[in-house]
Amino acid sequence: MRPLRHGYTNRTVGDGTTVVKRYDGPDAAARLDLERRRLAGLQGAVPVPPLLGSDAESVTMGFVAGVHGQELMKAGHAAGVMRACGEVLRLMLAAPAPPGTSLVHGDFGPNNVLVDPETFTVTAVLDWEFSSYGDALTDLAWCEWIVRTHHAEDVGAIGALHAAYGLPVPPWPERRAAMVERCTVYREFNERWSPGGSGVRRWTGLIAATSAWEE
Repeated sequence: MRPLRHGYTNRTVGDGTTVVKRYDGPDAAARLDLERRRLAGLQGAVPVPPLLGSDAESVTMGFVAGVHGQELMKAGHAAGVMRACGEVLRLMLAAPAPPGTSLVHGDFGPNNVLVDPETFTVTAVLDWEFSSYGDALTDLAWCEWIVRTHHAEDVGAIGALHAAYGLPVPPWPERRAAMVERCTVYREFNERWSPGGSGVRRWTGLIAATSAWEE
């Protein structure tokens, strides 16, 4: 098996048939178990990789064809990727959740979706280790944050995300507040992983930058 790209809090390898993911950092065992449960529970409701098995250290999934959304963004297909993200967010809203809450991925964006490059539909939503139940705004705002932070040249495509989402979009101050809140979660995660380390400094800077953004 060869290492797969785009891992941050995990080590993922694949051979074109199966994918094995191992977890690093705080709460690794709990995050593994959460992802295992999400993959098992979302089959047929949200496009996720098939769960083939798990043990104390890893989750094994079936390979899913598709191109990482961020790679397609870099190749000039931002609007298509954003439409695909908006459409799959609608599916996630329909997934079972406790009353008054929605399924929240926690790190949703083009970085965590595989997309069919011909049809621009999502073939799989990846990396459910930070998922929860809560406010659907979290994922909508975070997808926008990913674009504004890592694909600033494609900010104009955010309109395609909102159009495909198809529901009223909260005003900018609420979206920005949700972005800052999520950045704070990741700063705290990094503080637990390496107190005062480079990850903490990075997220502290991102919180300041995000707080200063104007729409």
